[in-house]
Amino acid sequence: MRRKTHRRELFGPGVRRICAVAAAGTAREMISQIRAGLRETPTLELRLDWLRSDAERRALLSWLQAKLRASRGADKSFRGATFLATCRRREGGGRLRGGVRQELAWLVRAREAGCAWCDLEVETLRRLKEQSLDELHLPPSILLSLHDFQRMPKLNSVLRRAGHRDAAAIKIAAQAETIAESVQLLRLARSAPQHNLVTVPMGEVGLPARILALREGSTLAYAPIGPATAPGQVSLQALIHEYRAHLLSQRTAIYGVIANPVGHSLSPLFHNTGFVAAKMDAVYLPFLVRDLRDFLRTLPELGVRGFSITIPHKQSILRHLDRCESLAAKIGAVNTVVVERDGSLSGSNTDYLAVLRALETKMRITRSRVLLYGAGGAARGAAFALADRGADVFVCARRENAARDLARAVGGEPLARRLLRSANFDAIINTTPVGMHPHKSVSPLSADELNCRVVLDMINRPQKTALLQLAARKGIATIPGITMFVAQGIAQWELWTGRRAPEPAMRGAVLRFLRAEENSVNKR
Repeated sequence: MRRKTHRRELFGPGVRRICAVAAAGTAREMISQIRAGLRETPTLELRLDWLRSDAERRALLSWLQAKLRASRGADKSFRGATFLATCRRREGGGRLRGGVRQELAWLVRAREAGCAWCDLEVETLRRLKEQSLDELHLPPSILLSLHDFQRMPKLNSVLRRAGHRDAAAIKIAAQAETIAESVQLLRLARSAPQHNLVTVPMGEVGLPARILALREGSTLAYAPIGPATAPGQVSLQALIHEYRAHLLSQRTAIYGVIANPVGHSLSPLFHNTGFVAAKMDAVYLPFLVRDLRDFLRTLPELGVRGFSITIPHKQSILRHLDRCESLAAKIGAVNTVVVERDGSLSGSNTDYLAVLRALETKMRITRSRVLLYGAGGAARGAAFALADRGADVFVCARRENAARDLARAVGGEPLARRLLRSANFDAIINTTPVGMHPHKSVSPLSADELNCRVVLDMINRPQKTALLQLAARKGIATIPGITMFVAQGIAQWELWTGRRAPEPAMRGAVLRFLRAEENSVNKR
């Protein structure tokens, strides 16, 4: 049973606990970020060390001082805002070239400008020895911080070392190499009620724990307004609007996607849009999973109720399941898991339905000739679905043994890559990740290997892959991966929730994102 915390709300409730991070090379850029950040949250960190010169730091703080003075009169745009100044030295992971004296001087200047908080490194405090913080004339509230960019330290020991009578709060930011390590920081946040504690799991593996930190009792959660200032950060817009980190509680149902890599995934946007549209207290998180056992051990503590599975875990998850849908077991690949009330895991596969629905928009599947390029988990789902529907299935893959095994399993035929230029098919399906964001200029097949009426690329980002562009130039009908993505994702959402999915909202969110991404690329 979780202990209740009794921490005082230092920054206030709700979105005030999300700290927008302004970090830029010039005062002008940072001012623009501050204005954007204040539209989302009244709590902002000013990374003074990111400014490229003392002149830029002076310009920013002079501007801030004028704005805060004006807010007491007619200018209300800054009224109620809380500013936290940080001027981290290089040896502490920051960009300030000077030493402790320079760091402290800029924090004093930040107080004069109106910053109520400052972030002071534990290492800086050690340099001051027995000197009282009150004597330094720093901002009145001090967040004493410790960063470990290499590993997860012994947290209770760190907490004892970081404690200081003059500090209003303590921040521990540490690199998480495993999901279990990131959960250690969450555990510390909820089990140390005597401290106002900020916990920050760093690195991409720690990203889900970053999002859940406020739920577990962390005083703040950080998010950059502009570029990321630390590995594994979530943008301010995403943290507030997509993940709704400030609204999550112990009652919130947790879902997610497990993959390696996972940063490209559109699933969080897709499923979280569904939860918002359906007014459900649920959130969907991206888990970078290198070791399945590492992730599975954390399920009870995180409270995960279901998860999607993609490359490279669709087949290896099978041995960890308590139950598996018969067709998914036959396919030998699972893309959806439901965590039952008793903690047992039930697996199923929604990929095969999505393949059939996508192809049926362009052709008749029965008695058609379909080539699958690739022989992994996604290919297996498609192969069994197509064979079951009466198609003649051909398999071509870089690993010829895998192609032969898959073709044999569905009564199909393996095909060597060298034969593609002379073979003809009704459809070709790319089931490999070749051409996936960010390597979107690469096509898994050449134009002279595309001898068919329809090409389906399972990759959904970018929407117009290099493969689909080649096919279109040859006059071949194309099916983008987003068509499959939506179909399989809707089936997953409904499996987990037992409710009808708000499909138009979910599809619309993903299509808008892809259009915006493509427009941004085209403008460069």
